[in-house]
Amino acid sequence: MRKAMVLFACLFAGAVWASDPAGEHGYANEDKDAEGEDVAGYILHHVSDSNEYEFEIPLSHNHIPIHLPRILIPLKDGACTPVADPHGGGHGEVYPGLGQGCLDLSITKHTVMMWLAAVLLIVSLLIWSNRDKTKLVPRGAGANLFEMLVLFVRDELAIKNIGKEEGPRYVPYLLTAFFFILFMNLLGLFPWMATATGNIAVTCGLALCTFFVTQAAGIRAAGIGGYLKHLTGGVAPWLWPIMIPVEFLGLFTKPFALTIRLFANMLAGHIVIFFLLGLIFMLRNPAVALVSVPFAFGIYLLELFVAFVQAYVFTMLSALFIGMSVAMGHHHDEHHEAGASHDHGKAHHVG
Repeated sequence: MRKAMVLFACLFAGAVWASDPAGEHGYANEDKDAEGEDVAGYILHHVSDSNEYEFEIPLSHNHIPIHLPRILIPLKDGACTPVADPHGGGHGEVYPGLGQGCLDLSITKHTVMMWLAAVLLIVSLLIWSNRDKTKLVPRGAGANLFEMLVLFVRDELAIKNIGKEEGPRYVPYLLTAFFFILFMNLLGLFPWMATATGNIAVTCGLALCTFFVTQAAGIRAAGIGGYLKHLTGGVAPWLWPIMIPVEFLGLFTKPFALTIRLFANMLAGHIVIFFLLGLIFMLRNPAVALVSVPFAFGIYLLELFVAFVQAYVFTMLSALFIGMSVAMGHHHDEHHEAGASHDHGKAHHVG
């Protein structure tokens, strides 16, 4: 293993030296700050979303761009007319945003990754699902792996956090969230792919799904009246002006935590990998590859582990939030039954 890593580092260093146009004449006329900005710009360009899908050719500066379709819906006349980019950067023209009355539904790189993850997930389940109901034990490594993950989400996440009665009801959503996030995380580790969960808009959308499911679970368990009564925190009416805003804001802290946690963890790992490899160009010494490449490879293996961990954490927290809403409904029912029993006993005593 060590020999393979050293050989890979040496080959990478040689490729860097061979592909460097300034290696022959030295670096006396180059600006180090500009080099650092180029590396930072490359990293940000790679991890950010865009309307182009680029296939980079190894050991060269060439790439094959694929322009993705733009779908612009003007909410008012002339709202989607392109304007000059005020920040420059070689982008030429940009399109106004929703604030200027232009609804942008264009297909982006991360959108393609989400579609690809969904297709791969569906195909994988169709291939490895146990269709023969007469055989309870699935055959094959893939089928057993999927069964193990499904049972883990059902037994360890859904039932333990929501309960035996209500837990199975939310297993389909939790399984969908777990596998969808897992496939998106793993896709970002392949060449020419991107990590859709490194986009805060994607993680926000996933967190909003959990938010709506959580509120629906609370309303279903406690009813509209019990759900609204929960926002008072059970305090005296004169404290409602303080408690209701606090409880209302508390509803959104949970999806906010889901959004930032998944987004930050997936984005940070890729930035660290590219920064370690970028040290070769920033320090302008191919020998740095002997150190930076093994470290980047180690972070890459860690990212493989993080891909599973973050899918688990998101699903576990979603199950926990749903379980809290369901428990709120049960608590409301128990309190209502206890009050009714007390009133009935009091009436029987008077009678």
